[in-house]
Amino acid sequence: MTSLLDVQDLSVVFRTERGALTAVNSVSFDLAAGETLAIVGESGSGKSVTALSLLGLLGEAGRIAGGSIRFDGEDITRPGAGRLREIRGNQIAMIFQEPMSSLNPVLTIGEQVAEPLRLHKGLGRAEAMAAAGDLLERVAIPDARARLADYPHHFSGGMRQRVMIAMALACQPKLIIADEPTTALDVTVQAQILELLKSLTRDLNSAMILITHDLGVVARYADRVAVMYAGRIIESAPARDLFAAPRHPYTIGLMGSTPRLASGPKARLATIPGQPPDLAALPSGCAFAPRCPHARELCLSAPPPVETDAGGRRLACYGHG
Repeated sequence: MTSLLDVQDLSVVFRTERGALTAVNSVSFDLAAGETLAIVGESGSGKSVTALSLLGLLGEAGRIAGGSIRFDGEDITRPGAGRLREIRGNQIAMIFQEPMSSLNPVLTIGEQVAEPLRLHKGLGRAEAMAAAGDLLERVAIPDARARLADYPHHFSGGMRQRVMIAMALACQPKLIIADEPTTALDVTVQAQILELLKSLTRDLNSAMILITHDLGVVARYADRVAVMYAGRIIESAPARDLFAAPRHPYTIGLMGSTPRLASGPKARLATIPGQPPDLAALPSGCAFAPRCPHARELCLSAPPPVETDAGGRRLACYGHG
């Protein structure tokens, strides 16, 4: 398949009081139209920073230190401010993880959903508001047109997330980035939101990057999975292959620590010993080696290279699995 998004050797560095901190280290992946890529890993592994770098949202302290980002054939690694405004919300849209605080509390729902249509599509106010009503109906908000004049505090968490999805889909983007889109929602609403997202992206043939720590969500909705640890992608594969036979010790540990109903009420959860490394003081070898039950001397000397097998699985590990 032709890649809609092609990221090669991406590195992102932040200035801190302790010096330069590499939050994303030589990350590579690609994504085709209509495909869903899940990026998983512990907090601080670099998932969200990878996504934010695609939209130039790293702030003053962050910068892309190396690598390239090609979107729809165009190099957008370091686009100008004007080009970024054209891309954000129009060709690439992001759904942030906290619906309770991501909406502007002093603007009506209608104004916020209509904004990308006015900004990117040049619609007048009345036309944009009519289209906003259509979008709210599309994301299954009851009595949608009557709710255009409401403010965010009138909506539940699940309804606010639906509004965020409507805003993201307003300009029919080619790529949607969903950063922990259901974190603050209860289990029933989570399922509704994820089914809605998958359905709408399928209708638009949009690609989606789904950032999550929930492996159940990954198994149900992702086509491919990239596992991040300490700023690197240490394993990636088609979702079916990864769940059938994880190879990296960290991936195996993640899956082993997932609760299962079949385990019984008194079964103990497996755990990964130790703590994630300090990104400002990474070990010279494999970052996972201090926590890895299979670590050997080679693992402590240099980070393992990422190798690709005949089935397309990428793995950064000295021979395990």
